Amino acid sequence: MEITIQGLNMKVNDGVVSYARKKLDRLDRYLPGITDVRLDLSTENSRRGGNLKIAQLTVYHRRGAILRAEERVNNEFEIAINQAIEKMYRQITRFKGKRVDRRRAGDRYQATVEELELAEAMPEETALATEAAETFPDVVEEAILRRKVLDLAPMTEEEAIKQMELLAHDFFLFFNAELGTFSVLYKRDTGGYGLLIPKIA
Repeated sequence: MEITIQGLNMKVNDGVVSYARKKLDRLDRYLPGITDVRLDLSTENSRRGGNLKIAQLTVYHRRGAILRAEERVNNEFEIAINQAIEKMYRQITRFKGKRVDRRRAGDRYQATVEELELAEAMPEETALATEAAETFPDVVEEAILRRKVLDLAPMTEEEAIKQMELLAHDFFLFFNAELGTFSVLYKRDTGGYGLLIPKIA
């Protein structure tokens, strides 16, 4: 399992890197098959004063599933890291909870029986992670405040639903292997899912 820790437009001090690496080094105990772990740290000005500390944690599984958790706190990076890891524990629990049957053992969004047998029991929540953190909604401004580059692997609509649920998102952009174009999957307020398919006018 390879761990990458980096600051976005900032330098991360050695103490924070050492702390994060020690915490992240345990993840593959709870979910065998993790190939890469990426932690992005950044700051953002808060409208209430001070700087928000942001920790975004992304876990890549060998079968193609991606798990992601983000935490924003008006405190120290260590607390943001702890709370992002606690969110990741819940993502891993969701992944492991989707038991796969023998006929669909290749499903990349569900833990296999073998992975469940190798995995350790999930840890209890830490004191730091259970502290209430102040979170603030993003403020809509004229300028684009954040850009993200997405690595999009072709997938079916069924796979896109599973990946979106795994990430606990309300919408999901993916390359639709069945249509050969990009699509946006989203949750409908009335239940079920919707699919946006672009068409050049």
